[in-house]
Amino acid sequence: MPHDPHDHAHLDMESGDRRVAVAIWTNGILTVAQIVGGIFAGSLALIADALHNFSDMASLVIAFAARKIARHPADSRMTFGYGRIEVVAALINYTTLIMIGLYLIYEGGMRLINPPEVAGWMVVIVGGVALFVDTLTALLTYSMQKGSVNIRALFLHNLSDALASVAVVVAGTLIILYDMKWVDPAITIGIALYVLYLAVIEIGTPVRTLMLGSPPDMVGQAVIEAVQAVEGVTELHHVHFWQMEENIPALDAHVVLTEDGWTHIDAIKAEIKAILGDRFGIGHSTLEFEHPQHAHDGAAVYGHYWEQSKGYR
Repeated sequence: MPHDPHDHAHLDMESGDRRVAVAIWTNGILTVAQIVGGIFAGSLALIADALHNFSDMASLVIAFAARKIARHPADSRMTFGYGRIEVVAALINYTTLIMIGLYLIYEGGMRLINPPEVAGWMVVIVGGVALFVDTLTALLTYSMQKGSVNIRALFLHNLSDALASVAVVVAGTLIILYDMKWVDPAITIGIALYVLYLAVIEIGTPVRTLMLGSPPDMVGQAVIEAVQAVEGVTELHHVHFWQMEENIPALDAHVVLTEDGWTHIDAIKAEIKAILGDRFGIGHSTLEFEHPQHAHDGAAVYGHYWEQSKGYR
């Protein structure tokens, strides 16, 4: 099924900016509180959650800046505009999640070998405050993440934080009730594994976009067959499906016409563009038409390779 760039909920820009700004401040205050509480309580799980929250704050700042930059219009330096900066921001945020997850696994493993004393009550209290703030931040970004890979990265940060805070509260409770010191580093490792899981399954989306990959829900062969079915069209080659921005699928292609089709090139182009837009949600297309007597023989269907010795690469 084609992806319609307009099928997701939109918030006005100022409202979205205010939500991200509130999330930045709440995460910043929470990070300081958790670090102080973790030091006094001797809890690695609490400090791990604080580091995760700090990464959220940094991610929020990056996302906030990316949202602002993405609105700049295209110019001579950036002829496609600045929209992809949000995809870059998402990639940075997922990468930081992976780095933090690996670090926490290492620290948790060291503490499993020699569990320290942990003040369970302080862990529960600070963890409970963190759970409230993390849940609030996740709610602030939930409605915004449906149409933005940048904000989705933030939402997953916040969601994983909320779940981590639940784990921290559970760890503190077990320490209070049963003096289970090993629970704190074990919970830390569990948090880290979940963080890694989220980052690994999601990082492919921004990578795919930056690598000019086809939109994930685009069936290229179906598009090609639909265009080739237009009267006057015989072949497509050098086909490129890609995304100008996260929700804007695009197509570049060479279209070989029949002799008769060459005399009706404008009508054929209009029909092709209508099919691309109406059936496949492709709003931007660049089509190069070739006369049948001068078509590229042996040209690859996808990409830009030409098998003949005089072809280009």
